[in-house]
Amino acid sequence: GWEAPALLIITIALLSIGLIQVYSASSVMALNEGERDYFYVVRQAAGAAAGFLLLAVAARVDYRRLRLLAWPLILGVIAALLAMVIGPDAIAPERNGANRWLLIGPVALQPSEFAKLALIIWTAALAVKKQDRLHSLSRGLMPFLLVWGIVVGLVMLQPSYSAAVLILLLATLVVFAAGARIGHFIVLGFFGIPLLWKYLGAASYRIERIAVFLQGSQHADGAGYQIQQALIAVGSGGIFGVGFGHGQQKFGFLPEPHNDFLFSMFAEEWGLVGVLVVVALFVLFALIGFRIARDAEDLFGFLLAIGITNLVIVQALLHFAINLALIPTTGVTLPFMSYGRSSLLVCMLGVGILLSIARRSTAVAE
Repeated sequence: GWEAPALLIITIALLSIGLIQVYSASSVMALNEGERDYFYVVRQAAGAAAGFLLLAVAARVDYRRLRLLAWPLILGVIAALLAMVIGPDAIAPERNGANRWLLIGPVALQPSEFAKLALIIWTAALAVKKQDRLHSLSRGLMPFLLVWGIVVGLVMLQPSYSAAVLILLLATLVVFAAGARIGHFIVLGFFGIPLLWKYLGAASYRIERIAVFLQGSQHADGAGYQIQQALIAVGSGGIFGVGFGHGQQKFGFLPEPHNDFLFSMFAEEWGLVGVLVVVALFVLFALIGFRIARDAEDLFGFLLAIGITNLVIVQALLHFAINLALIPTTGVTLPFMSYGRSSLLVCMLGVGILLSIARRSTAVAE
């Protein structure tokens, strides 16, 4: 089939564009930190090389073996997340008021990123097992809710609330695709509103972010500075952009220009034309991913492909929406493109699994 090579080409294209833009967006910041201008892009390229290795291995391994690894994977992720909460600073250092990184020798990993893929695999495996009971809240959904609650709760304790919500959303979409009743989620969401309200009021900065979202121009010099600079970057790009390397927002105006706000930097330098190319690549990724899910030989492959495709596309949509001030500001990377090796490794591994599903369905068809 053509789906596997097409998906691989799209992945390489997004990754290549990302490496180019990470260099441009991070060069000034690297120099200000006393490093070479290519410091961050070299680190990202190393992550990409490791990602391709994981992709190649995952593409060759029969994805059905992941059903046997579902519980070990989720237990391993829970152990890693628990280490973030109770572990010493030597393995879980605090950065910017949060414990989100796990140090394993010279390597720093972000367990919440790996939790996304592990929970998708575990949820897909259990959904296949409980297919005939998903209509029941107590006998069908309750086991999912218990494990989801443990994973999401540990991520929130880091704290990383945006990652926790995203993990829960991705897992929910898998169960919904398996045939769970939407009414159950509506009821659970209704009871979750008081908890959400309590969460929002627990820290003033969250209320501040909502206020910025609703009245951004009134907070341009305070809490809304970041998103206002992002919008300035997007608007400055025009149709064709200011040119590669000529973006101005990376000169201390826009925080995290190589990570959470990479899209804004890309729009400034490549303009509407460049943005449309990137959006088209993600749309094609979604179409091919869902096509692979449709043609999967079994329910597990279908749910796994749905979950992994959502892992990439939902994050991309959220990143675009945050950079365009369509939703309140929070930290979400742009898959394959933003700086962040843990996110990159997870996305590349996910593509490898998609290729395995496509390869298996093609072999069965022949």
